[in-house]
Amino acid sequence: MHEHRSEHWVVIAGSAEIVNGEQTLRLEHDQSTYIPAGNKHRLSNPGEEDLVIIEVQTGAYLGEDDIVRFEDKYGR
Repeated sequence: MHEHRSEHWVVIAGSAEIVNGEQTLRLEHDQSTYIPAGNKHRLSNPGEEDLVIIEVQTGAYLGEDDIVRFEDKYGR
């Protein structure tokens, strides 16, 4: 989650499974989702093809320290 920025994710290749707030979405090439500031979100690749997305960040502050992690299996 981010307190100060919103994001727009556009799938360029592959398929994406996205948790956006209370919704779980499956997006394919040329599909997108908007993630408002304050929404919990997660991205994963459910397919075998590489997933490529474009992430557009908007807001008053875009620093990397504006990340609130609730669960992190990668230890970040």
